[in-house]
Amino acid sequence: MNGSENFKEKTLDESTMTSFDRLIINANIATLSADYGFNLYENEDTDSAPYGQLENAAIGIKSGKIAWIGSHEQIATHLLHYQENQITDANGKWLTPGLIDCHTHIVYGGNRSNEFEARLHGASYQDIAAQGGGIVATVSATRDASIEVLFAQSEKRLLALIKEGVTSIEIKSGYGLDLDTERKMLTVARQLGEKYGIHVSKTYLAAHALPPEYKDRADDYIKQVCVWLPILHAEGLVDAVDGFCENIAFSSDQIKQVFEVARSLDLPVKLHSEQLSDIGGSALVAEYQGLSSDHLEHLSEDDIKKMAASNTVAVLLPGAFYTLRDTKLPPIAALRKHHVPMAISTDCNPGTSPLTSLLLAMNMGCTLFYLTPEEVLAGATTHAARALGLDKKGRIEVGCDADLVLWDITRPADLAYQIGLNPIAGIMSQGEWRENL
Repeated sequence: MNGSENFKEKTLDESTMTSFDRLIINANIATLSADYGFNLYENEDTDSAPYGQLENAAIGIKSGKIAWIGSHEQIATHLLHYQENQITDANGKWLTPGLIDCHTHIVYGGNRSNEFEARLHGASYQDIAAQGGGIVATVSATRDASIEVLFAQSEKRLLALIKEGVTSIEIKSGYGLDLDTERKMLTVARQLGEKYGIHVSKTYLAAHALPPEYKDRADDYIKQVCVWLPILHAEGLVDAVDGFCENIAFSSDQIKQVFEVARSLDLPVKLHSEQLSDIGGSALVAEYQGLSSDHLEHLSEDDIKKMAASNTVAVLLPGAFYTLRDTKLPPIAALRKHHVPMAISTDCNPGTSPLTSLLLAMNMGCTLFYLTPEEVLAGATTHAARALGLDKKGRIEVGCDADLVLWDITRPADLAYQIGLNPIAGIMSQGEWRENL
């Protein structure tokens, strides 16, 4: 299907076509919407257009939402009704949905570049954790940091992501491992969203590691995690619940206890699964109709089938794969075979993925995981939105939030192809252009 022939919207009545808050004209658009032919599974008997693309298109925005999409010709006769500052002429640039970083740990204290050096001297992830490093080292620094210091450190990481077109982000707790510090982390996450007008999904990850005071008492710690969750949820600090189900973290039975509390609070769940081994984490998150299962290098095909049946998104984290020099690839072919949507994220964290570029994560998804440029752009938009349960984000279609990015590129594949170049030409959040990029 030719993108220029793919318009579904009709010219609306005169009063509607002259009442938009903002217009974007002369744009090429990667809608990532099935309404405009986006379809990664070409073997299906449906029309498709790469990226759901539209050429020489226009968008009308009203009250922070996409209200109309059509050709430039359809709106041209109405432009005289608008003030100059209401119209953005894209001049043939590309418009995409705002990028969504759906798995991050950007709120933390301290620095772990010493572990980076240790790995270069031969230490493994497990070695570092056994010596008191890893997550527990960051826990100590995060507990010691004031809320003001924690905000200031985390703000720098968020700004790096915003400047590359991220308009929605997930931020996890999990470096507190006690009630007060988990609250502090989630409060900072909320404050960051409020200051920068960006959507922040706040995820409770107290089941991340065993704190020193609970050494050899994992079951007792999980009981506390279950006690803290309703408290923080009642304070409006929790949008979803996560855990680390792994041989160096918590068992599926322990995580299940946390998920049961989440279910009682009607909170969606997700999981760090199959990063280092296969102990059935993805099957568990599928059992709870979870939003996503993340990492997945050791994921089995049986569990992929369960994820497909539960509409659970596979979140791939090439930054951690790269930093840890992993050699076990996620089962991309099997995920494609069973039509499991694949999201891409930075996994920004201090130890195993100190990455604050979602564009670079997209490139890594192509170069390391052999994904296509269309797959990684979908993974940072529409599939990332699904991984956070955001049904009005990640696509350009009528009724969706007007979170948009304008790129000075020749074609959408440039976003994954180029390394180190930020081709941002404009960022819109909830229908408003950001003044400073």
